[in-house]
Formats: sequence, structure tokens, C-alpha cells
Amino acid sequence: MSPRRLLLWRHGETDYNAAGRMQGHLDSALTPVGWNQARFAVPALARFSPDLVIASDLRRATDTATVLTEAIGVPLRIDKRLRETHLGEWQGMTGPEVDAAYPGERDRWRTDAAWAPPGGESRVDVAGRAGEVVNDLLQPNSDVGDAVLLASHGGLIVALTAKLLGLPVEIWPSLGGIMNCHWVELGRRDGKWRLHAYNAGITG
Repeated sequence: MSPRRLLLWRHGETDYNAAGRMQGHLDSALTPVGWNQARFAVPALARFSPDLVIASDLRRATDTATVLTEAIGVPLRIDKRLRETHLGEWQGMTGPEVDAAYPGERDRWRTDAAWAPPGGESRVDVAGRAGEVVNDLLQPNSDVGDAVLLASHGGLIVALTAKLLGLPVEIWPSLGGIMNCHWVELGRRDGKWRLHAYNAGITG
């Protein structure tokens, strides 16, 4: 059975999030707040009855996913195609540090989904590799159940959502960000993905 419901769940707060540093492929760790955010989200996500969880191999996503899978007893797969955007030379820097070293380029990155930081990926690139994961789930020989949850990262979730909804690339930057441990819910009907919820979550 191909999934008819897809949940895209962002990891909990990390030490880099708390310090205002850009992570990309750097393997930062969840803070105590991040672990608690994951635990708080479990009852809400359990109501979706996911049949499978697939997580990015970066530990902030894998650790967040494990909180859910251990609580509700569903299988967990790891897929590096769900990694966050590679931010190239910006990884590990704060926003002000990027602005000082690369004047104007962070604004360009925010407004152009096809533009990549030096040595990094564009949002279009990220959506392409993440879309492969979803395409695999939709293959005729895929028997993953009715609902699948992807535990991943904010930038990837925004890009993948835009791609799955078929939005023109030029309007991708109009989508807002995803808060830590919040999620996007998509439903599939008549061969098309439809948006049911965006940046939903538990705060506390």
C-alpha cells in the first residue's frame, strides 16, 4: 500500500539552534529542551497512526524520531537523503557572521530557492533528493502502510512541501519556516498531494 498521508516532522531544538548558528550537515545535538519537545509531540503524532518513520541520518533528526518510534512501537528507517540543506561555507556561522563575510547573499538565499550558498545546495537541490524518498514510497512494490512520517529538518521540509504541492519555484520563499518539533501534514488524493496542516505542533 502506498501512503495516503505524509507527515514531515522537524527535529527538536539543538545546541546550534540555541546559539543561533547555521547547521546544515553539521551533526549538532539536541538540547534538553529539544528532547522535551520531542516527548511533548508524541501524543499528537501518535494519533496519526504512522506505519513507518524515516529519519535523516543526522542525529538531531534520528534522536527526535527515536523518541516517537520507541513510544509507539513503529519501525524506523534512516535515509541520508533527508539531511538538511548543505550550507557550504556558511555552516557553523551565525547570521551576522554570514552577513559580514558575504554581504547581501543571505537575503538572496532567502528570496531565491534556486540559489545556493557558496559550496552548498539550493532548496531546489534539496527538494530533488528528498522527493526521491517520497517517490520510492509511491512505487507499486512499496508496502509501507497508509501513513508515513519523515523526521527531518526545517529547510528540507519547506522545500519538499513546495515541491510536492507543485508550487512554482519563484514562490517557494513565500512559505514560512517550520518551528522545532512542528510538522506539515499532507494527504494524497487523485494522484496529488494536498496540504492539510502547516507548522502544526505542540508548544510548551
